[in-house]
Amino acid sequence: MRLRFNKKTSDRVKARMKNKVRIRKKLSGTSERPRLAVFRSSRHIYAQLIDDTQGKTLVSASTLEIKSGDKKGFSSREAAKTIGEKLAKRALEKNIKNVVFDRSGYVYHGRIRALADGAREAGLQF
Repeated sequence: MRLRFNKKTSDRVKARMKNKVRIRKKLSGTSERPRLAVFRSSRHIYAQLIDDTQGKTLVSASTLEIKSGDKKGFSSREAAKTIGEKLAKRALEKNIKNVVFDRSGYVYHGRIRALADGAREAGLQF
């Protein structure tokens, strides 16, 4: 896969996308063990379980689901952990216990780590 960037794309984004492509070459989700893909924006975090063989999203969760009244006094790491727990709960309802973690080129630190820890604590196995 060839990556193309315009002149305004920052070096940081370019590096993340290169890492993402390198990771995706090695990872693939199946119906027995779907891929837990994470996307992090400056304000929100999104996670979904994807079956790459069928090209379908099985379960998803994001901080958009948390109501604004619930966000007060909530750090972004706490919100990420909550999303990990919600995703794991929904996955267990569909009898999904094992997943492959796709960090999408992000460093395993901060919100990404909090989401993974929340999912593990709620019962998912990586």
